[in-house]
Amino acid sequence: MRKRPKTGQKVNPLTMECIEPNAAGIDVGATEVYVAVPPERDPQPVRQFATFTADLRAMAEWLKACGITTVAMESTGVYWIPVYDVLEEAGVAVCLVNAHYVRHVPGRKSDVVDCQWLQYLHSVGLLRASFRPTSAICALRALSRHRASLVEVAAIHVQHLQKALTQMNLQIHNVLSDITGMSGLAVIDAIVAGERNPEQLASLCHAGVRAPQETIEKSLVGNYRREHLFTLRQSRDAYRHYQQMLADCDREIERHVRELESHGDEQQPPLSPDPAGPKRRKNQFHFDMRGELYRILGTDLTAVPGISALTAHAVLAEVGPDVSRFRSAAAFASWLGLCPGMHKSGGKVLSSKTRRSSSRLALALRVAAQALHRSQTYLGAFYRRLRARLGAPEAITATAHKLARIVFHLLCTRSSYDESIFALEEKRQAVRRENRLRKEARAIGFQLVPILA
Repeated sequence: MRKRPKTGQKVNPLTMECIEPNAAGIDVGATEVYVAVPPERDPQPVRQFATFTADLRAMAEWLKACGITTVAMESTGVYWIPVYDVLEEAGVAVCLVNAHYVRHVPGRKSDVVDCQWLQYLHSVGLLRASFRPTSAICALRALSRHRASLVEVAAIHVQHLQKALTQMNLQIHNVLSDITGMSGLAVIDAIVAGERNPEQLASLCHAGVRAPQETIEKSLVGNYRREHLFTLRQSRDAYRHYQQMLADCDREIERHVRELESHGDEQQPPLSPDPAGPKRRKNQFHFDMRGELYRILGTDLTAVPGISALTAHAVLAEVGPDVSRFRSAAAFASWLGLCPGMHKSGGKVLSSKTRRSSSRLALALRVAAQALHRSQTYLGAFYRRLRARLGAPEAITATAHKLARIVFHLLCTRSSYDESIFALEEKRQAVRRENRLRKEARAIGFQLVPILA
C-alpha cells in the first residue's frame, strides 16, 4: 500500500503526461499562503508567504523567476481575491478551482501537501477553472451584492418597527399593507414626535388607504411605553439611514453601468413601455435600470414572464452580457445548479437530486419562477402543470431551469422574446397526449372517437 507523503516531503515524480509544465499550486489562507512549483525549478520548491501586499508581490516575482505561467488555487472564502489580483497584475494565468472538486483526495493533511497536490493536478490537466467574468462585471457584482445586503439589513429594521408597534399594541402595521410607505412613515414620525390622538394620527394616512377611518383610529390606540418608543425611534432612523445608503449605492451602480459597452445594434427596436408602469416599486433601482440593461445586453430580458429588472440585473452582475464561455444552454443551467444530479453505481441511479448551489443568479431565477404562479402565459401554465404533478419545490427548480435556457438563448442571439414559439410546442404536446391516450385505449380494447362539433 502506498504511504501518504508527510508534511514537507516531496511528492513522487509525475506519473501522468505533463500538460502544463509551467504550472504552480497555491494553498490560500487568511494570514499565509503556501506555493509549490515543479521540483526542478527551485532548490526550495515549496515556499510560504504572508498575505500582506508586499509579500504577495514578492511571491509573484518568485513565480515569474521560476518560469511559472499558470497557477491553480482553491476559491477559499474571499481570501483568494487579493492573491488573484496580484497574480493577474503580474501576468500569471490563474486557474481558480472549486474546493469541492479536490477535497476528497487522500493524503492532504497539511498546507504544504495541499499546494503540491494542486500543482500536480494542474500540471497534468485534471483541474477545471471556475467561471469568472471580466473585471468590469466583477466590480458591478461586488456593488450589487453589497446592495443586496443593504436591502436585507433594511428589512431587519422594518421587523424591529413592527415589533415595537406590536409591543405597544398599535395595530397600524396590520391595517396598512406597507408600514414603510407614505402613510406608515407619516404615522410613525408623528408618534415619535409625541402625537397620541388617534384621530389626528389617522388623518395622516393617504386617501388611497382602503381601510375604514374607524378601523385606522382603533389600531392607533395603545400603550405608549417609553422603552418601546425609544426602540421605535431608533428603528425608524436606522431604516431611513439604510434607505439613504441604498440610494448612494444605486448612484455608484449607475455610474458603473453607464461605462459598460453596448451590445445592441443600430437597428435594434426601441424598448417597449414597462408593463408594470412607471411607478417605482419597493427595492427597485433609483434610475432606469431596465433601459440600461436593454442597451448592454442587446435584448429585453424583462419581456420574459417572471423576470423583472432586478432579476435581469442579477444576470448582468453575475454573468455579464457574454455567455460564450458556456458551450451550451445545458452547461449554463448546470453551472447554475438547476439540472438534476446524476449519481450512478453499478448501472443503477442512486440519486438525481439537484446539487446544492449558492448562486445568486439561480436564487433570482427561482424567485422569478415562483412569481409565475398566477401568470396567464405559457410559462405560467408550465409552472402550474408541474406544480400539480411534482409539487412546488420541483416545479420551481424546473421552471427556473427553463428560464435559464431562455435567458441563455436571448443573450446568445440578441433576439427578442417571442412567446408564439411555445404555441407550436403546445400543439406537439397535444398530439403526443392524444397518441398516448389512443395507445392506452387500444391496450384495454377500446377505441377513441373524436367528438364532432
